[in-house]
Amino acid sequence: MAGKRKTGSTRRGAGKADAGTRTGTRRIWFFGDGRAEGRAAMKDLLGGKGANLAEMARLGLPVPPGFTIGTSVCREYWDEGRRLPDALWRDVVKSVRRVERILGGTFGAGPAPLLVSVRSGAAISMPGMMETVLNVGLNAETREALAKRTGNARMAHDSHRRLIQMFARVVLDLDIREFEQALDSLKARKGVFDDTELTAEDLANLIETYREIFAARAGMPFPEDPWEQLRMAIEAVFRSWNCDRAIRYRELNKIHGLIGTAVNVQAMVFGNMGDTSATGVCFTRDPSTGRNVFYGEFLRNAQGEDVVAGIRTPQPIARMKRVLPEPYAALVRAKDQLERHYGDVQDLEFTVQEGRLFMLQTRTGKRTAEAAVRIAVEMFEEGRLGKRDALMRVDPHVLDQLLHPTFDRKAPRRVLARGLPASPGAASGRIVFTTEDAEEWAARGEPVILCRDETSPEDIGGMHAARGILTSRGGMTSHAAVVARGMGKCCVAGCSATVIDVHEKALRADGQNLGEGDWISLDGSTGEVMLGQVPTVRPKLSKHFKTLMSWADEVRRLGVRANAETPHDAKVARGFGAEGIGLCRTEHMFFDEARITLVREMILAEGADARANALARLLPMQQRDFEQILTAMKGLPVTVRLLDPPLHEFVPLTRETQRATALAIGTSAAAVKRRVEALREMNPMMGHRGCRLGISYPEIYDMQVRAIARAAVRCAKRKIDVRPEIMIPLVGHVNELSTLEERARRIVEETFAAAGVKVPYLIGTMIEIPRAALTADEIAAHAEFFSFGTNDLTQLTFGFSRDDVNAFLPDYLEQKVLPVDPFQSLDQNGVGQLVEMAIRKGRSARKKLKIGICGEHGGDPESVDFCHRAGMDYVSCSPFRVPIARLAAAQAAITARRKKR
Repeated sequence: MAGKRKTGSTRRGAGKADAGTRTGTRRIWFFGDGRAEGRAAMKDLLGGKGANLAEMARLGLPVPPGFTIGTSVCREYWDEGRRLPDALWRDVVKSVRRVERILGGTFGAGPAPLLVSVRSGAAISMPGMMETVLNVGLNAETREALAKRTGNARMAHDSHRRLIQMFARVVLDLDIREFEQALDSLKARKGVFDDTELTAEDLANLIETYREIFAARAGMPFPEDPWEQLRMAIEAVFRSWNCDRAIRYRELNKIHGLIGTAVNVQAMVFGNMGDTSATGVCFTRDPSTGRNVFYGEFLRNAQGEDVVAGIRTPQPIARMKRVLPEPYAALVRAKDQLERHYGDVQDLEFTVQEGRLFMLQTRTGKRTAEAAVRIAVEMFEEGRLGKRDALMRVDPHVLDQLLHPTFDRKAPRRVLARGLPASPGAASGRIVFTTEDAEEWAARGEPVILCRDETSPEDIGGMHAARGILTSRGGMTSHAAVVARGMGKCCVAGCSATVIDVHEKALRADGQNLGEGDWISLDGSTGEVMLGQVPTVRPKLSKHFKTLMSWADEVRRLGVRANAETPHDAKVARGFGAEGIGLCRTEHMFFDEARITLVREMILAEGADARANALARLLPMQQRDFEQILTAMKGLPVTVRLLDPPLHEFVPLTRETQRATALAIGTSAAAVKRRVEALREMNPMMGHRGCRLGISYPEIYDMQVRAIARAAVRCAKRKIDVRPEIMIPLVGHVNELSTLEERARRIVEETFAAAGVKVPYLIGTMIEIPRAALTADEIAAHAEFFSFGTNDLTQLTFGFSRDDVNAFLPDYLEQKVLPVDPFQSLDQNGVGQLVEMAIRKGRSARKKLKIGICGEHGGDPESVDFCHRAGMDYVSCSPFRVPIARLAAAQAAITARRKKR
């Protein structure tokens, strides 16, 4: 069923129309017959589909004639209260007449009836998210004329019944289950499996049943007037711009700034005219692996919806060479021409009508991360792309897919069924059958596998929430497959060996009866569906990935470090190409079971002597931690942040743990409770933490600095090149830093002098309080480096509590109060101004001040681009986002160079 329509306009992306739109600005562009008024570069005006139809016509490819209603009309439609502009309809009629003259037919009348398709098409491709209506113009009269003209009564009746059902779903937003049940019932009575086995007489009877269902559900008869059909179909496409699934898709894919969808009205060609006709979807290269092979599927005697919706399981495109050799040869020529012309992988839709090929769409093909990397590298090797263009072809966000786990080949597995390997990856999760359940279970933290007969655009939210998708119908180019690949989700499609009953919430396969909540595992690379949870292993990175990363390293200016606290994380980060550690959070080392009691003893100590005693026992543990991390990162800088969180995070809060702590440290439970109560704060994240702890309890920071210095000495004596950087957190006033920097430097120098060793080191600070950014010139006098802690800087600039923001942030995002979550992507207009000011002021006081960022924003491509433009030296992020940051830094450098030209 079509997504629920929204009546809002500006909030949903269809803003006020400008005066020019209402006073005669062009609304329609024609294409076909080897000519076109538009071109590929006009996607903002014509949408991607319209612009590419025009371009294919200009290239001389066989494109059925038609016209595109521009995206600005969508804006008008919503601005005028969901009403088409009066002047538009006159232009539509003129354009239809132009198509009639080219083809020699008449829309909705006469012995040669012209039928049209009505399709959406925004500037950025949104596969399956908006609407299409086929066979517009059919009624009882034109159906008979079409049957007579083509000599194919079955095709005419088949097309008519499709129109009624599609019109009910798309235009009137009706539930089409009754239509599907009527079709299934007819096939059962006739003892046939496929729709294609029904006769013209069977379909004529079905049409009458469809009419009755339509009238009962719509409260009106099916419209017989072809012009009324066309008007209602155009309006339905414009409405689909603001349906739930389209809005959700734009949110998930961070698509902003579009004014609406275009509408493409195009003469129908028929793939359902018998075995010499067909319809299909194909890619110029394999969108799952990136191999340079022709990839796709087709169905004979079908219309396009059959392939995309998974109504029938299609055949591999290679088989078309045997059964339809001439159209296949023409299709191969067209796909080669289009890939050369656009310089990228193309996703094509086509129809063969009685042996003649027609091209219905080309667009840049969605692909997995693995495919994106391989295609970019191989297109460079083929001489089709320059190295910088190849780097720009891969979206940094999708590299995360390459780090997805794969199933352990040595682990036992019970394979229940095999389907089509529609989107690679490995996923284990609990079975759910509806989008609503997928979102609800995922919100509780449960991994889920969404199981459907076939997915539809309405399932976009559930697909996003799920770890993997399983369908019993559909092919490699079905909705489930295409959307899953775009999302980087594991998907097994067309698994006919499974019986999925959504209404009963049951899945049956290989004698197993499974229900909601049962565990299954999917292998999207092999198509296997397995019982239970299968262990996973980390994937190996391909040679293409390593090549692309080496190119990125050649181009980028920004350094890329990692946030890591353990030797294991440090090694992982280095393996992913990290050039150091930009944030080592020492507090994470304290939560180890062997240490937490000592840490609590230190915190709960009543006096400095007792605290010093606990710290003396902690020191060798911290020293050992730092030795291991410095060794793992030999030759690279390691930035160690001194203790930052408030002390209350470490103390025992329950009665049981307070008793256990008291027993362990030799005091009473009452004394522990009193001290815990004394440490309680109303707003601890703005309370006694960071450098404030170092001022109040200098012995804590002294111990940590001494541990770092001693670790550096031991490494140096073992001929290990180490480069420690000591970072003092949460500084807001220069006097805080000057006091602690002087004390830390004295301890380091004393330690080095006593050991007779000199190790290069730096002392710097985190800029995470707005006042520090405003007085960065003063602070730089005592800091050899700045590292922006943008998590806290964002929190304090907005006045948002990170712990409580989820109570209202979803509303802010839904209502477009904020374009994105500022804790995920840096607020460049607000927080960014503070960052830029701090960099400018800091370097005015210390010319060679090293500057980086160590918040989670360091792994966000948009934030990395900002860091490049702001003049930082490096970004730091979690180890598994290091490749993303490396590529994003290269793209930022390329973009900056191109803007200077």
